[in-house]
Amino acid sequence: MNLTSPRRSGPNDDETTAPVELPHVLVTVAADGTLTATVDGTPFTSPDGSAWTRATFGPLMDAITQDRTIAVRVEVRESDGSVFTDILRTRKPRRAAAPSETPMPETRRSRHARRVPRLAEVTADGFVPGEDVAVATIVSHTDATGTGEARALIDLDDLPDGTHEVILLGRISGTLTVGRLT
Repeated sequence: MNLTSPRRSGPNDDETTAPVELPHVLVTVAADGTLTATVDGTPFTSPDGSAWTRATFGPLMDAITQDRTIAVRVEVRESDGSVFTDILRTRKPRRAAAPSETPMPETRRSRHARRVPRLAEVTADGFVPGEDVAVATIVSHTDATGTGEARALIDLDDLPDGTHEVILLGRISGTLTVGRLT
């Protein structure tokens, strides 16, 4: 009688399987902020021939990973001798939504979402930093910035016809400003 279960093969049973190796990206930062990049020892130059800089690090990584379709191991060597390493993984592919075979009837909400708003801006100062500022007719509210300035964007299509002035009222400071919409 056989008391052992049959042997099942698994993914680790194949001795010919090679370990996974990620492309190695080495980025060296010069004292002036320019970057030199290599992928597995091969220089990676800018497509337009300009120098890579700290400001173009993102586009550099996008170019090397082909917009994150390839995972890579990145090593950044700073001019001060410090070294940073990371693995940039691939993005999960997004599936495009299949177009509906039966078109949805247009609703008032879908028409509203599709339209482009016509905006006007009114700014004033003298408010307490962070205070709630009422925008009258009261269409909306906004907050004052850390410097005490308030800003309101008003969709002109939300205002009744003939409205040409807006009031900004500081709820704490009592600051009241009347601004003209242009």
